[in-house]
Amino acid sequence: MEILAFGVQADEKPLIEEAFAGHHEVRCLDVLLNEDTAPIAAGHEIVSSSVNAELGGRVLEILAAGGTRMVAQRSTGFNNIDLDAAERLGMTVARVSYYSPYAVAEFAWTLAMAVNRRIVRASIRTRDFDFRLDGLMGRDLHGRTAGVLGTGKIGEAFARIAHGFGMRLLGWDIAENPACMQLGMTYVPKEQLLAESDLITLHVPLMPQTQHLIDAAALKSMKDDAILVNSSRGGLIDTAALVAELREGRFTGVGLDVYEAEAGLFFLDRSLEAVDDDTLARLVTFPNVLVTSHQAYYTRDAVGQIVETTVKNVLDYRAGRRSENVLVPRS
Repeated sequence: MEILAFGVQADEKPLIEEAFAGHHEVRCLDVLLNEDTAPIAAGHEIVSSSVNAELGGRVLEILAAGGTRMVAQRSTGFNNIDLDAAERLGMTVARVSYYSPYAVAEFAWTLAMAVNRRIVRASIRTRDFDFRLDGLMGRDLHGRTAGVLGTGKIGEAFARIAHGFGMRLLGWDIAENPACMQLGMTYVPKEQLLAESDLITLHVPLMPQTQHLIDAAALKSMKDDAILVNSSRGGLIDTAALVAELREGRFTGVGLDVYEAEAGLFFLDRSLEAVDDDTLARLVTFPNVLVTSHQAYYTRDAVGQIVETTVKNVLDYRAGRRSENVLVPRS
């Protein structure tokens, strides 16, 4: 049986091919899975999708009509998948429920430090042999307050690093994490966390309840010199409202590895095309904003775990087994 894998990055391809060797043949495509590319999967019982795949009802119908019976998504989040449609079509859907939390937490800290210490601006200057320090002044984070929205495995890993910096820790989640409390974290209402934190980081899943968790009111409640980092899902932040606050000169820095309208942009080379997303175009012009292309998870360790779990999900499906990774079971 040949597995068809969509949205495979060049660095990811050898890991996928090695992991599937001895189990199933796998064909890797660099195109993302969406309504235009779904017909390619005709004749393939199993397809594997990437985090930015568009798996709404129409795409799933096209896949099902072509004989696809399982979608193995290579990511934790599944807000891009119409699970009701998958169940109606009798399709099995599985995800990767766990991979290295350190990959994302460390990258969130990379964004925070880069905007705080003006690393991108400094690098651009020195390439032009401009070694002035004007406009590059950052601040110590030791003794300041880090607010962690979402204190699961990734939030906990972020908090451990913040603890190492000697920061005061505030947390917000539906359930308290004992490991975070042992670090000295105090759980407070979201409004208090936003108002008191110097560094705010988002590590919650995207669902209807968290859509625009950071809306216009939340942004206005933050300190004018706060640092905001999002390495979770773009829809957690109302980007238009964020742009409006940035135009007022607010925030020391904003680091975004995700963007709410990233589908069709991220993971692709659009450098020779006119991008018609005015909000994103404005966002990247601010000198205190750093946008990266959903790469926080992208370490050899994390991708290796993702690929290994994807292979396990496929083997479980073939054997009729069910695991915690299955979102829609085999009918």
